[in-house]
Amino acid sequence: MNLSEAEIMDLNSGLKALEDKHFTRAVQLLSQLAEKGVPEAQHRMAVMYQNGLGIHRNETAAALWMKLSADQGYELAWHGMGFMYMEGEGVEKNAEEAIKWFTKGIDAGLIGSMTTLAMMYKEGNGVEKNPQEAERLLKLAGF
Repeated sequence: MNLSEAEIMDLNSGLKALEDKHFTRAVQLLSQLAEKGVPEAQHRMAVMYQNGLGIHRNETAAALWMKLSADQGYELAWHGMGFMYMEGEGVEKNAEEAIKWFTKGIDAGLIGSMTTLAMMYKEGNGVEKNPQEAERLLKLAGF
C-alpha cells in the first residue's frame, strides 16, 4: 500500500503518540489510517482496543482490526491473532487456529510466536503435551 506523505506523517505521529502514551491522540491519528486499510495502523488499533488505551476496551473490535491487519500480511498481527485464539480474546478459543497463526509468525521469524507456541506444547495448553517440540521451538528462538 502506497501512502501519501501526509499519511506517512500521520502514521509516524500516531506511532510516536502511542509510544509517548498519548493514547487519545494515537487513536485520533491511527483510526483514520486503519479505516483506509493501513495494516500497521490496523494492528495498533487492535492493540489499543485490546488494552483499553485511549479507547474503551473492546475485544471484538480488537479481533476485527487484528484480522484485517493479519490478512494483509502484517507479521506482528499474525502473532496477535495466534494469541487471541489461544486466549479466546474477541474470538472463540481455538488452539488449532492459534497454532496456524503462530506458525505464520514463526515462519516470519517472530520470537514471540516461537516461545508462545513452545509454552503451549510444554504445558499442553489446547494441544497434547510435546516437550520435544517445545524444546525445538525454544532453541529456534535462541533459548
